[in-house]
Amino acid sequence: MRILLAEDEVSLSRAVTALLERSNYSVDAVFDGAEALDYLEAGNYDALILDLMMPGVDGMTVLRRLRERGDRIPVLILTAKSEIDDKVLGLDAGANDYLTKPFAAQELLARIRAMTRSQTAQTTSRLRFGNITLDQSTFELASPAGSFRLANREFQMMELLMRNPRQLIATERFLESIWGYDSDVEPNVVWVYISYLRKKLTALQADIRIRATRNAGYSLEELP
Repeated sequence: MRILLAEDEVSLSRAVTALLERSNYSVDAVFDGAEALDYLEAGNYDALILDLMMPGVDGMTVLRRLRERGDRIPVLILTAKSEIDDKVLGLDAGANDYLTKPFAAQELLARIRAMTRSQTAQTTSRLRFGNITLDQSTFELASPAGSFRLANREFQMMELLMRNPRQLIATERFLESIWGYDSDVEPNVVWVYISYLRKKLTALQADIRIRATRNAGYSLEELP
């Protein structure tokens, strides 16, 4: 699951990012409202954690603009404003939840799970292609020959492939979907993770393979 964190306190942003990544979320962090809107328009996110008091475009304006353009992304407001009127205003503007600072790490994670439950309910089932299954709740890649628990990036890449079997997926799409559209990660990192997945598929005696198409991308296909 990919989350956008819009928080202008750098130290808090780093702490929340580290917490989320340890919990197997993919996180992009921005520090003002205008940047948040740009990322949301260009990227594909499953949830937004939004501070209200940010420079330039504030969080409430970001929330209103999202809802006005029909974007239903789940939004958790994370703010120092703790008055009931502030909470009512945020929820009425379209937020899914409201958490005040300071907060407990476990409460933040629980609220994210609750907020995105309708989406994660769909991801508790297993994806299947050939004799390979991918459990989206446990990150387990399995076949009758055994199983592996995938690392976060491996899982995200394999999930993208298994959701789009036989379809060519460009290297740029992997980079944008998993590392973020403005990431400075080199394209060859995709090849590195593809090689990890290929080794696991071989060990699992998979009857599918990840096929590389030069200068185009990768596709998940049945073995000939």
